[in-house]
Amino acid sequence: MADLKATFEKAVAASKSLPEKPDNATLLQIYALYKQATVGDVDGKRPGFTDMVGRAKWDAWNEVKGKDSAAAMQEYVDLIESLK
Repeated sequence: MADLKATFEKAVAASKSLPEKPDNATLLQIYALYKQATVGDVDGKRPGFTDMVGRAKWDAWNEVKGKDSAAAMQEYVDLIESLK
């Protein structure tokens, strides 16, 4: 787990300097996996329809609900590696 955590931290740093900006769907996936890996399942109410960005982020995070931290970290690492 310590190795995965270190690899995850490197991927987080690498995500800030990708060669090109990913599309919105990929950015939402990156966000959701990061939040699932670091916080756990989404909590709270879904934002209202006037907060489209918040709602999209909540929906993306809710899609990975139930995934354990290690699996979310590994998927995050794999996704960032695929974007390099």
